[in-house]
Amino acid sequence: MKSTRKSATQRRHRRLRRHLSGTSERPRLAVFRSNDHIYAQVIDDVAQHTLAAASTLDPDLKKSLSSTATQEASAEVGKLVAQRAIAKGINQVVFDRGGKLYHGRVKALAEAAREAGLNF
Repeated sequence: MKSTRKSATQRRHRRLRRHLSGTSERPRLAVFRSNDHIYAQVIDDVAQHTLAAASTLDPDLKKSLSSTATQEASAEVGKLVAQRAIAKGINQVVFDRGGKLYHGRVKALAEAAREAGLNF
């Protein structure tokens, strides 16, 4: 069977998630990237609860962005999710890149979240 890009991403994500889990002390910063948008959630896997979230679909961001599928848009999402997490007292997270390569928009989001004060 031929391996597709999507199946490779899913395999990587399953492999990563075996070792990644968010707790209330150190929740998981999960990133999902589609062709048009990027989404980030801070998740407590033990309680199965989303603590903070941001995406390029947020009304606050959507107005100020010229395009939602750029590294600049991803960086803005990273800053916003970090601000929302820090406002709830979360400083340490575990980064879950969602099976995507740590490059481009995923990397831009991660670096912006770090610059905004999240530690991972």
